[in-house]
Amino acid sequence: MTRNLAVKERAGVKESCPLPDWMADHSIVLVGLMGAGKTSIGRRIAVQLGLPFRDADREIERAAGCTIADLFERFDEREFRDGERRVIRRLLSANPLVLATGGGAFMDGETRATVRRAAISVWLRCRLPVLLRRIANRTHRPLLQDQDHEAVLRQMMAARHPVYAEADIVVDCGDDSQDATATQVLKALFDFRPPRRP
Repeated sequence: MTRNLAVKERAGVKESCPLPDWMADHSIVLVGLMGAGKTSIGRRIAVQLGLPFRDADREIERAAGCTIADLFERFDEREFRDGERRVIRRLLSANPLVLATGGGAFMDGETRATVRRAAISVWLRCRLPVLLRRIANRTHRPLLQDQDHEAVLRQMMAARHPVYAEADIVVDCGDDSQDATATQVLKALFDFRPPRRP
């Protein structure tokens, strides 16, 4: 697949279609709360767009040589965000890609500015019941350890949703399949007209 074509599947037949001009030099960054599906959706749209995919959390773990949970245990959140900021800046300074970010990454003003310069941001917005079902059996999330999941997510929604709303594109995600949600995101990207930025 070439970089100026995207592949769409229709009735089991793959068709190529031209990418919008703006996609030639912009990355796509997915933001949202834990459980929103950033990684799984990101992988799918990267394949469709012929772009590499990266997960910011996995890249942070690779750079640090330990897990995110270990990083939260060894350092405070401020130090973690410093490292996260550097990793995201490095990833977005290279060739265009699809990047799934951790839930707190977009809350950092410097990271948002980096994303605004180098990428188109997409907020995968999910309702609370959907997120609760998706994270029910996840024990590796540092911010959920020994916590009431619903209470934590409600607090995060109150604090983070107004900031996530600064994303270029908002896609509401429900109980649809990951493929269906990826199709929604792709349609939103193809319909998007980037604003002129100074």
